[in-house]
Amino acid sequence: MWAVGDRAPVLTKTIRAVLYAHLMKSSEEKGVRLLAVNGGADHIHVLVNLHPAQNLAQVVRQIRSESAEWLNATKLVTDPFSWEDEYVAYSVSMNVIRQVTDYFDRQEEYHKTRSLADELEVFEKLQSGQ
Repeated sequence: MWAVGDRAPVLTKTIRAVLYAHLMKSSEEKGVRLLAVNGGADHIHVLVNLHPAQNLAQVVRQIRSESAEWLNATKLVTDPFSWEDEYVAYSVSMNVIRQVTDYFDRQEEYHKTRSLADELEVFEKLQSGQ
């Protein structure tokens, strides 16, 4: 998961739909298997099935840089687009893939009442075992 630069809410519902389709196609062309993509106006969640030879940091860098370049080239956003430098990544067991994709599918509903900061706080608590 990573956020838009300055957490600006520039990813409208229409832009997200086009961006997610682009990410799925371009990642597949580069040998990266995306299982799910979703997010909100200010961030994106990506579920990746890494091949043992793939490096998470390199895959994330590739997806982020390519998608920012694409968004700028297509002029889908009015101002120059960038992602924040940081990202959050968690390892997910194959037996919970369905729950994760269900969570991704509910992003729009989830963010009607919760901010990205709220979401990150929940993830931090889960990660620390609280």
